[in-house]
Amino acid sequence: MRAVWYEETGPAADVLTYGEMATPVAGPGEVRIRLEASGVNPADVGRRGGGYRAKEFSRVIPNSDGAGFIDQIGDGATRFKIGDRVWLFNGQRNGRAFGTAAEYIALAEHLVTPLPDNLSFAQGATLGIPAMTAWCSLFADGPIVGKSVLVTGGAGAVGHYAVQLAKWGGAQVIATVSSAIKGEHARQAGADLVVNYRDEDVVAKAMAFTGGRGVDQLVDVDFGGNIATTLKLMAMNSTNRGLRHERQPHADRADARADGEVHYAPLARLVRAAAGAACGGAGRHLEMAGSGAANPQCRGAVCAVGDGAGPCRRRERRQARHRGGRLRALISAGITAAW
Repeated sequence: MRAVWYEETGPAADVLTYGEMATPVAGPGEVRIRLEASGVNPADVGRRGGGYRAKEFSRVIPNSDGAGFIDQIGDGATRFKIGDRVWLFNGQRNGRAFGTAAEYIALAEHLVTPLPDNLSFAQGATLGIPAMTAWCSLFADGPIVGKSVLVTGGAGAVGHYAVQLAKWGGAQVIATVSSAIKGEHARQAGADLVVNYRDEDVVAKAMAFTGGRGVDQLVDVDFGGNIATTLKLMAMNSTNRGLRHERQPHADRADARADGEVHYAPLARLVRAAAGAACGGAGRHLEMAGSGAANPQCRGAVCAVGDGAGPCRRRERRQARHRGGRLRALISAGITAAW
């Protein structure tokens, strides 16, 4: 098969190689997907650049997310048939060196989900990290009907999904953007109020929009960069979920105007936990983010054992995979309805 890979980390132009590699074969419990689209996420770029974590394998085919057709089924895999349209996540994660920047990938069937007929493969390749993160950030505490939701970076991948899904879920949606073009993008996704944070007062605009009450829920794609502002926007008993932490967050409690919950839930950890593919700290992050009347489709996907040390027990892992599959089915249905 044709593939793109790297054997050293660094700038893309210096380390990426395009060529031929052996086509993978679906092993027990796996399916092989003929890929039509590959999704590139910040973590994929960070891994290749060397700034995310140390290189784990001698050769890496990058990218976690993707979409395509099932073209081979391994022994014991029963969920799919040849020709099914699917999307997938965690291609290059958790012990797997070869991701979706290739013509084929062999992957455990529990990491693969049917792709609705009305979604393109390009759209399907964004349903992994971006859509799953947005979904769990919004619905971990239950329904959001009638709530006010603020999404920072409403034109980015996670933010854009969060705007669409929040509106679909019955919330009033505020989105922050950095340009007029991005503002129009957020409006088309369904945002009720768009604020350009470069030349408008986000706090004043959001507070006026909510009648001075503040927002019930925040989905913040730059936790460290925005926390001093977002604390001022939180309504009583609100929730602020920070999804990226590239800066050291620092804020005075005096900045907060009401009692609420602030959670840092990194994208990769949130997605792995939601899918039942991680234990320990990742699982506890999602449980913390899902405190209260948690949505069982989201919180129930967590697999946490004792103090988080060691692997999941076999029964709990099976349960987590089942619930993770149900979560991904809900995401597919939600995106289909929102679009």
